[in-house]
Amino acid sequence: QVQLVESGGGLVQAGGSLRLSCEASGRTFGNSRMGWFRQPPPGKEREFVALINTNGEVTHYAEAVKGRFTISRDNAKKTVYLQMNSLKPEDTAVYYCAVMQRTAWPPQSISEVSYWGQGTQVTVSS
Repeated sequence: QVQLVESGGGLVQAGGSLRLSCEASGRTFGNSRMGWFRQPPPGKEREFVALINTNGEVTHYAEAVKGRFTISRDNAKKTVYLQMNSLKPEDTAVYYCAVMQRTAWPPQSISEVSYWGQGTQVTVSS
């Protein structure tokens, strides 16, 4: 069993930055691909944001965040991060950390998630 706890969300003005953290419990973190997803305000589906492989050397991003967001991990701390820069109002969403299944790279669909965190709200004002 894995538990994921996100933190770092909040309210920020457009153009600002936030860093999200996701701390994992369990012994398999170092062997797990980790991802970030987000769910915009009601009526929209949860969507893929970023993905990182087990040793942190390979990453993958959604086109909407490429060049602005950076995913990283610290296996010693069992933590994955999402640095978000140049935030836009359309980035407003609940952000979820996820343990990804070992399917073909890059796994980025909701059906390829093994565990979810509880989510953290990010609100970007214009």
